[in-house]
Amino acid sequence: MSASFKIWVDADACPNLIKNVIFRLADNRQVDVVLVSNHYVKTPNSRFVSAKQVGKGFDEADNEIIALMSGGDLVVTGDLPLANDVIQKRGFAINPRGTVYDEENIKSHLSRRDLMEDLRDSGVVSGGPSALNKKNVQEFANAIDRLVTKLEKASAKK
Repeated sequence: MSASFKIWVDADACPNLIKNVIFRLADNRQVDVVLVSNHYVKTPNSRFVSAKQVGKGFDEADNEIIALMSGGDLVVTGDLPLANDVIQKRGFAINPRGTVYDEENIKSHLSRRDLMEDLRDSGVVSGGPSALNKKNVQEFANAIDRLVTKLEKASAKK
């Protein structure tokens, strides 16, 4: 039996190493995963993993995820405005480095993002986050595993 929640992946910017973790989790935990993107995304041969391609416009994938997700679903995204929308819809959000966003921390993450954008625009700061490494992938795997366990327990109580 598959879980009563889905995992949605903002797949355009999701690193392949993270997608591989999600694919393994989908099969091991029997959780439906939907990758949403503007371009074709290769998926494994799994009854738990599917892909949905949307138009090429700005935020098309984000808008599709919000339109299709339900409260209690999990969204994997590095996009803070999307994570905020997910939380507003009573879903759960995690980024590819394993940071879980919730009602308590999303506003501070958004404020920090805006500050860094302003600093980059003014030339005070350059560049973005460091490249994903093995430690980041392990942190993501651990964090999503804990989150899925929590969601499975919550859905079992229903």
